[in-house]
Amino acid sequence: MTSDFEAQLRAVGLHVTRPRLAVLAALRDHPHVDTETVITLVRSDHPRVSHQTVYDVLRALTETGLVRRIHTVGAVARYESRVGDNHHHVVCRSCGVIADVDCAVGDAPCLTASDDHGFVVDEAEVVYWGTCPGCATARISR
Repeated sequence: MTSDFEAQLRAVGLHVTRPRLAVLAALRDHPHVDTETVITLVRSDHPRVSHQTVYDVLRALTETGLVRRIHTVGAVARYESRVGDNHHHVVCRSCGVIADVDCAVGDAPCLTASDDHGFVVDEAEVVYWGTCPGCATARISR
């Protein structure tokens, strides 16, 4: 898989470095994690990588489109490496867990702006909010 990461980095004009490979691997194995978790995951294999390096890598990967930054209301930003497929997220109001949801089906939510104000719209974010099965079960058992 590392060679895939190397090819991805080169395709967007980034040098292949251990911290970049480590961050991509962490996000592949642990989607929807916050920056502190990424730092912990990276440092478990590369203890000398600094906090600032991980912040810089996340910024570079996000700017080049290899990583997506998810920032939902009331929560810290999280990151994922699943990009380019127009998927959405469902967020638990109780514990904050996030799961991927493939593109919306049925009645289309407001994906076409009623007035785009001249913008060239290339993405619409849909976030579903609710209660995850674990939190729902915990509420019932109380």
